[in-house]
Amino acid sequence: MPLTRFTIRQFEAFVTVADARSFAGASEQMGLSSSAVSQLIAELESTLGFRVFDRSTRRVEISSAGRDFLGSARSVLRHLQMAESTASDVRNRASGVVRIGAPMVLASAVLPAAIKAFCETRPKVVIRIRDTPVDELVDKVASGDLDLAIGPDRSGIEFVESVPVFDSPWVLWCAPTHPLAAMKTLNWVDLRNAHIVAAGRDHERSVAQMHLNAPEGSRILPVEVVDNISTALGIAAQGLGATLAPAYIAVVALPLGLVMRRVKTPEAIRQVCIYQSSVRAVPPAAEAFHEFLTPWLQQWQSKLKRRGSRAPRATGQ
Repeated sequence: MPLTRFTIRQFEAFVTVADARSFAGASEQMGLSSSAVSQLIAELESTLGFRVFDRSTRRVEISSAGRDFLGSARSVLRHLQMAESTASDVRNRASGVVRIGAPMVLASAVLPAAIKAFCETRPKVVIRIRDTPVDELVDKVASGDLDLAIGPDRSGIEFVESVPVFDSPWVLWCAPTHPLAAMKTLNWVDLRNAHIVAAGRDHERSVAQMHLNAPEGSRILPVEVVDNISTALGIAAQGLGATLAPAYIAVVALPLGLVMRRVKTPEAIRQVCIYQSSVRAVPPAAEAFHEFLTPWLQQWQSKLKRRGSRAPRATGQ
């Protein structure tokens, strides 16, 4: 039997009449005339092939066949109401699943706090963090593997749009006992003989790009390249080297006791952006999280700057 022969209104009329035991009572609840309700029941009975009510001049009683069918009708309406509620939540960005990618520091030390704050007002939204290397972030947004991504600026990517969130200078992170920690600011030439640990190929390329046009004697090449920033910071914390990274990683560097030194002439600034597809529809819940995340990250960055300014200074400055 084709499902299209039934209508939601017919099911609603059947259940309402069964509960009210009256066509008049059902018509009042549904906002229809008694004849309109009777017509809906007649159409339903014609489609079903059996009577669902036994009618008399005094009362309406559900038939034996109608009683057998009533549970199924209620189930249909209940699931339709659930579907309507879900659609309303999605439409109003109150539910859904959001897939967001971020490199290690942002994924582990920043995004969880943002998600907690966001879900306090939208508890039905599920946000899944994907640890993603910087090199792969934008490509995964373009391919649809991620709804959103947050990470360093990567311009010129087709089918992806970016929204700048905050700027973060590239700085040197080292132990307080490191010789370079005694200097308030550094020039690139000061790093020529330093043991520099780069975290990932993205960092290695970024360092090279910073001083591509610098004089031959001031170019800095990493002595060692590791996969993760946590490894580079661990090496630096033990005084075995120093690492160049954006200032925003202070959230994980400061607890290790590392100090930050600005590198100038020229100073390199890394822009952190939120990415989403420019050609694929973004889920409503992802749109809502994007709108929330931009100001939240800006406030987080401001707090981090203030925290960094209060951090203990190395002796000998």
